[in-house]
Amino acid sequence: MSTITNPILPGFNPDPSICRFGDDFYVATSTFEWWPGVQIHHSRDLVHWRLLTHGVREARLLDLVGNQASHGVWAPCLTHDGEKFHLVYSNVRTCAHAFWDVHNYVITAKDIMGPWEGPVYLNASGFDPSMFHDPDTGKKWVVNMLFDNRRDRSVFDGIVLQEYDPGKKELVGPIRNIFKGTEIKWTEGPHLYKKDGWYYLMCAEGGTSYGHAVTMARSRQIEGPYEVDPTNPIVTSRGHPELALQKSGHASIVDTPGGEWYLVHLCGRPIQAADKKVEGETRRCILGRETAIQKMCWTEDGWLRMTPPEGVEGHSEGSNLARLTVPGPNLPEHVFEEAVTGPVRDDFDVPKLNVHFSTLRVPPDESWLSLTARPGHLRLTGRETLFSRHHTSLVGRRLQHLKARITTCVEFHPQAHTQMAGLVAYYDSKDFHFIYLHGDEKLGPSLGMYKVVKGMAWQPENVPIDIGGATRVHLRATFDHQALRLSYSLDGETFVDASEILDATRLADEAENPRFTGTFVGMTAWDLTGRKIAADFDYFEYIGE
Repeated sequence: MSTITNPILPGFNPDPSICRFGDDFYVATSTFEWWPGVQIHHSRDLVHWRLLTHGVREARLLDLVGNQASHGVWAPCLTHDGEKFHLVYSNVRTCAHAFWDVHNYVITAKDIMGPWEGPVYLNASGFDPSMFHDPDTGKKWVVNMLFDNRRDRSVFDGIVLQEYDPGKKELVGPIRNIFKGTEIKWTEGPHLYKKDGWYYLMCAEGGTSYGHAVTMARSRQIEGPYEVDPTNPIVTSRGHPELALQKSGHASIVDTPGGEWYLVHLCGRPIQAADKKVEGETRRCILGRETAIQKMCWTEDGWLRMTPPEGVEGHSEGSNLARLTVPGPNLPEHVFEEAVTGPVRDDFDVPKLNVHFSTLRVPPDESWLSLTARPGHLRLTGRETLFSRHHTSLVGRRLQHLKARITTCVEFHPQAHTQMAGLVAYYDSKDFHFIYLHGDEKLGPSLGMYKVVKGMAWQPENVPIDIGGATRVHLRATFDHQALRLSYSLDGETFVDASEILDATRLADEAENPRFTGTFVGMTAWDLTGRKIAADFDYFEYIGE
């Protein structure tokens, strides 16, 4: 029997929703302010995965311009009703204490690759919307968490249920608050399932950090009342800092064609042990929140449990703790040509951006991104800085290894110091590290660097760096757990450090609160003169260990 090694989706891939259609398994994950929206990974054996596509690829389906960092697409839900795929997702515009601007939508498609019909607007009462197709009644239902801004109420005020009419393309009938949660609190991420006459409500509780957990309740009627699982949480890492997988929660379940059950869940891998600190903060996860999987089974009395390890009978204390390795299902092995982490090198020889690349808030178009203007190169037109929440020219990919080396080559002919193009290690508009080629009155084209922490930008004393007026430079970011080095080379062989070792842990959720994404490394071009000067990138290479 094969073994699954967690996480199955490394790097920023949180809030997984798993769906099986025939022999194919799909997992949809949150993308927040990154475009395109909703990553969809594919597997046929639950062991090997590939990034197949994105669910939200058209501008008509999503407007992220102006959204704050860590807002946008939260917790999608991917399901199939026997005829079509249904993808439910949020666009979280703002969250200010107890006041939220959240818009929930559903789109449908007969094929996972699209085209997708919609969007149909659902509601704005809370985030984490999920759709359930009742196999017995044929009805469709939407559940989501409910927020309440009143002083004497919980901001997380339970899970609400309403029927969805696919003919009218709207929610209909009464809105019912069916579950107030458990004592763990912060009840969110609801998914409904039906088995053996029971409606099962799976939720995420405890907040999406080190107190995270998966809880379950059940009822004979979809409206409730719901009986809480007596051994909640059914999967967690809370209270066990020694575990490799932390933050375990926000889950969904699937069965295989042979009747085996698996649960995918959010997790995080801190870069240091719990008893050590980095600049006063413990356990930072620079890879963001990832997706893991656990093997499950149903008890005789109808509750879902993690399958005991081989040689262990029954369920004992600690049997709900997230595991790093899991028995694979009884399915034929299916290995994809390309690993889940994508290609090592992209020479930009095709006119379409690789699926592993993302842009910030806006879809790419020829006005600022071109793979055809200069064949074999990615051309970026300089626009706003990375402090902007509107129109930036940034193409990046997720950091998926704690040790990684990322290299690119930029050709750029700047006329001013405010025209910049280069390589960036980026978390959000307040925390990133940027090495770039720009213009200088004395040196001409030269190298600069910014360290941006908490929205404040610093430059090392050695910049600008004299490179003899070169307009073609190789740039590199090297990650080694908490250490980040930015370096450059004129020949592509010998690299020179541009500054002191940088703190990679600033590029983590835990460095500020609340933050929910992960580290990206990418290519960017700025032009604050408004002349829209372009930079050409020859290749992008990602080598992870």
